[in-house]
Amino acid sequence: MAKKGSKRYRKALEMVNQAKAYSLREATELLKRFPHARFNETVELAFRLGVDPKQSDQMVRGTVPLPHGTGKTVRVLVFAKPGAAADAARSAGAEYVGFEDLIKKCQEGWADFDVAIATPEAMAEVRKLGKVLGPRGLMPNPKTGTVTDDTAKAVREVKAGRVEFKTDKSGNVHVAVGKVGFSVEQIVDNARVVIEAVAKARPTSLRGAYLLSGTMSSTMSPPIRLDLKEFQKN
Repeated sequence: MAKKGSKRYRKALEMVNQAKAYSLREATELLKRFPHARFNETVELAFRLGVDPKQSDQMVRGTVPLPHGTGKTVRVLVFAKPGAAADAARSAGAEYVGFEDLIKKCQEGWADFDVAIATPEAMAEVRKLGKVLGPRGLMPNPKTGTVTDDTAKAVREVKAGRVEFKTDKSGNVHVAVGKVGFSVEQIVDNARVVIEAVAKARPTSLRGAYLLSGTMSSTMSPPIRLDLKEFQKN
């Protein structure tokens, strides 16, 4: 995160109308005009939801494929016993495929990958890694499509740019939707499918407002408030 007193941050902040909620396209065009760092910053959406994260039936979680990917190279590990699932994962481009050898490496603290996938059969042993991979957000989970026998499909999807979203302890959701080097159209397309996915994930038990607010920002920029009316059903 940039220092809020930095020259670049202050200049970008002056360009934002704090009293306005911007449409998705307006926010993206403004973000592209900001003075940016020398690296290709990540574009992120942040939402404040009207859920109680302490209630298990109000947890918001899901995955969504981005039409234009994330702009990031995703390193994939697949836990699978020798056989068809392991072979399919390798053919689909997984960087690391194995079973007991990879479990041992992870137990020793290795985590040089971005996404972990496991077959249901392998999960019996992989569950032992909960305390190691869980805090890092790397634990395979059936709800996010990372526990599956169709390892090839899972590998292709995460490499193509499938992102996961999940409420934090405060009921907020943060999702990366691309890079500032993307075109306006690419960022808008990616952001739209993410907002629609988060809106669709509204818990059935929730009463009252759901999508309370949302912002768009890049790694080093101030947030831009979004107008989410078109995505709200309440």
